[in-house]
Amino acid sequence: MNNIVLYLKESYYELLHKVSWPNFKELMASTRIVIVASLIFTLIVFVIDLLSKTITDFFYNL
Repeated sequence: MNNIVLYLKESYYELLHKVSWPNFKELMASTRIVIVASLIFTLIVFVIDLLSKTITDFFYNL
């Protein structure tokens, strides 16, 4: 039980004093990057899915 309390105290101290938190501008820039990357990845998966469906339909309809 003592180890758990020590772990929690050290984790709390580290979060307050050793972690550097981004400011709002940095956070918004990172959020935009994640959104754009997610959209690009989604588009790539959509195109691959559409292509594989088209190829599969072609072979099944021969």
